Amino acid sequence: MNKPKFSVIIPAHNEEDYIGRCLRAVISASKYVKPDTVEIIVVANRCTDNTCKIAEHYGAKVLKNDSKCIAAIRNTGVKAATGDIVVTIDADSLMTKYSLAEIKEMLESGKYIGGGTNLKFERKSVGIACSALYIAFNLLPVMIKNGGYLSGAMFWFYKRDFEAVNGFDENLISLEDMDFAVRLKKLGLRKGKKYGTLKRSYVLTSSRKFDEFGDWYLIKNRKLTKRIFTGKDRQAADSFYYDVR
Repeated sequence: MNKPKFSVIIPAHNEEDYIGRCLRAVISASKYVKPDTVEIIVVANRCTDNTCKIAEHYGAKVLKNDSKCIAAIRNTGVKAATGDIVVTIDADSLMTKYSLAEIKEMLESGKYIGGGTNLKFERKSVGIACSALYIAFNLLPVMIKNGGYLSGAMFWFYKRDFEAVNGFDENLISLEDMDFAVRLKKLGLRKGKKYGTLKRSYVLTSSRKFDEFGDWYLIKNRKLTKRIFTGKDRQAADSFYYDVR
């Protein structure tokens, strides 16, 4: 078998309701590059359901990392990747069908160090829209400091550049994605390349956090939100991410 061109990394904690459709979306997108050049790595985190079984059914390689640190979970997958182009996406999200083809096109143009993707929620409401604006407002100082908008949702980059920036920072409990984007962009500037955002493709993500907590939860609980945005508050991160049942 040829060396995989792409490695798609999917962190997953008890995702039996979502992982199948996430994997089907990756498989669909692989048809627009060479399907046999795409490997899928699911990093199972403290799974007690059928996540691993479903992932294996779709041909994904399953690794385990039981830490309560999404940066470490992502790093486990990327370090095991054999592809030279790496894509990270959450298990409750769907890449659109031309995503991998567009990523390949942008990276091979030589203009981009890598980048992120715009995000759309499966469900819309006034509360979700206002929450998204509130999150953007909290991230505004970081964006201004680092030269403007930095997309996330689904990161894409060459593995060699992931290694050059030392991956996701495992000292951060949250906001590791924004930190990674900032460091990847800085590496790009040193190499004369841009941090990109996919133009034709996007990520469709579940609204399950809003379904569970309420569409206005982040705004009604602004103190908790601000604690999450420090990136270092274990209790806040556990209550919203890692210990939610």
